[in-house]
Amino acid sequence: METKIAIQGIVGSFHHQVAQEYYDQDVIVDECLSFDELVDSLLSGKSAQAVMAIENSIAGPIIPNYALIDKNNLHIIGEHYLRIHQNLMALKGQSIADIKEVYSHPMALLQCMDFLKQYPHIKLVEDKDTAETARRIQENQLKGVAAIASKVAAEMYGLEILAPEIQTIKNNMTRFVIINKENSFVPENEINRASIKFELDHKRGSLAAVLNVMSDCKMNLTKIQSLPKIETPWKYSFFVDVTFEKYEDYAKAKSLLAIMAEYFKVLGEYRNTKPLISLD
Repeated sequence: METKIAIQGIVGSFHHQVAQEYYDQDVIVDECLSFDELVDSLLSGKSAQAVMAIENSIAGPIIPNYALIDKNNLHIIGEHYLRIHQNLMALKGQSIADIKEVYSHPMALLQCMDFLKQYPHIKLVEDKDTAETARRIQENQLKGVAAIASKVAAEMYGLEILAPEIQTIKNNMTRFVIINKENSFVPENEINRASIKFELDHKRGSLAAVLNVMSDCKMNLTKIQSLPKIETPWKYSFFVDVTFEKYEDYAKAKSLLAIMAEYFKVLGEYRNTKPLISLD
């Protein structure tokens, strides 16, 4: 039986590129046009694991994805960083002046907003996936319509790049996580990153006390994000990523936080993958 990896988007998307780099070039993917569909693929057993974008260096964290991982009791077992190169593409023989609409994923549009503001005549339309938009333009021969996607998508679906590298910040990176129904099987001595969730009593100093514990236990807080609890007004869940050198330091912090927090949950313990920062 073939092993499938669920991705958001289709072949030629950034999720597909991550799957190829994290697993191997010949990885078999289940193309999902939404993150909800991706989670369903994993939960149903259609896919063995899934690749999910979790934050971008320009547009910030994708909070609903943290909520999806948490709600469905999924586990983060790895991570992968990808340099994002966004390109404006359309059917061959057209120029930017011919383009009336640009379709792409909301994240891609946000990453390219400075470029797009130069062309007020172009209508911006949010779509489900970068590569799928490129494919649809080719299949339906849509003139006057452009997509924002990767160079691979342009080559794969026979589109011409009208403007390369249009992302606002050239050093644009997205962090993807690898999720699984089961917890990580990484040996303790190799684990140096964790994603956790906790809820605190709504009183002065509660968050500061938790952060002090992390500092005392030699945790490096790489991200903290709050998410309102819909059923409890003015109460928040905190999603936190930490890195550490020694698992025993993290284990100590984990035991203390479990006592201090009203609710505490580990979303994943895995290897930290440092992104390669380059301005090339």
